[in-house]
Formats: sequence, C-alpha cells, structure tokens
Amino acid sequence: MTVSDLTAPAQDYLKMIWSATEWSESPITVGAMAERMGVKPSTVSDGIRRLAKQGLVTHAPYGSIELTDAGREHAVEMVRRHRLLETFLVQILGYGWDEVHEEAEVLEHAVSATMIRRIDELLEHPTRDPHGDPIPSPGGLPNPPEGVRLAAADPDRPVTITRISDADPDMLRYFAELGLAPDTQLTVRAHRPYADITTIHLDGREVDIDLGSSAAEAIWVVGN
Repeated sequence: MTVSDLTAPAQDYLKMIWSATEWSESPITVGAMAERMGVKPSTVSDGIRRLAKQGLVTHAPYGSIELTDAGREHAVEMVRRHRLLETFLVQILGYGWDEVHEEAEVLEHAVSATMIRRIDELLEHPTRDPHGDPIPSPGGLPNPPEGVRLAAADPDRPVTITRISDADPDMLRYFAELGLAPDTQLTVRAHRPYADITTIHLDGREVDIDLGSSAAEAIWVVGN
C-alpha cells in the first residue's frame, strides 16, 4: 500500500498525528484531533478505528494515538508533500506565506509521487518550507526540527528564528509587517509573564518590539 492508496481523510489523520508530536512530546488524543478538525469526537474515533484495522495506528481507549511504522512512513510522506507544495507556491507561483497552507491542504491529496519528485528537483531539494518547518527527505525520513519557543528563550542572548507556526494567517501577516521570518536574528530583552509580554530587539532596529504570549509561543528560535 502506498500513501496514494489511502483516502484523503486517512491521509489527513496520519499527517495530523505525526505533526502533533514534531514540536511537542505530548501525543495527540481523539478529543484534540476533533477540536482541530472541527468535527465530533465520534467521527474521529471511527476514522482511527479504520486506521487501526489497516495497521497504521494503535489506540488505547481514551488514551493517546500512536503511529505504527507503516503509519509513520505514510504520515511523513504527506508532510513532505505539504511542505514542498507550500514552498513551490511561494517560490514559483508568488504566493504569500500566509496564503499557502490551505492551498497545500487541497493539492497534497491530488499530486502524484512523480509530480512531487519533479517539484523537489525544480526547487533544488529545499530542506525547509517558507515557515521554517523541515521538509522530510525523499526516503520518508524526517529531518529533526531544532529550536525552542521564543517565550522560553533566555534573555540577552542572540538567537535566530528557525520556525514560525503557520496556524494563523493573520499572525503571519503581522509577523511580516514586523520583519519577523525564518533566519531573522534578534535578542530577547525580557519576559514579563504577568503581563504576558516578551520584548525583543531586532538587529538594525532602534525600537524594541513587544509580543503577546500567543505570538511568542508561535516562534521558535536557535542560539547563534
């Protein structure tokens, strides 16, 4: 069975299960999946049962969902499709980084393995998508992500943005206005937890920037 033999909902489920643990150690649950997808938990439970019968996931009642080796292979292939398509849409078709997520969500179910290979070659084998998420290798092996959330970065140490969550297009547009993107260098001035504010300084800027907690949680950085 190849990933293209699976239904679109099955592909979505596998991708979501894998992506949930890429930047977090906490496995996803049926309830969390239902909330993200905007459907009833019973709908997700039915889908997970079908995946379990196919040998793609394991799921203890009321517990977390785990991918089998076969399920992980398919999930990583879907992640690779999605991120290559996002990169193609930005670099070749001129989309903004805030526009590509939904487009890629549709296209990833329709493209063939040949098209993905041609896109990869055209883009000269990129390793990150426009938001900084690592693109898995052609063999289905994930490239381990790096970084910590900006909200947890130590003050007064130069860091570089490595990834920005693409969950909220409005926030991406806000970050673009501020000049925040992957590879941007900055320094955390201070965390003010009781005010839910992280103050940062960008290289070459005279004025510091205050970010709310949701914004600081959406950015990952690595030390310089």
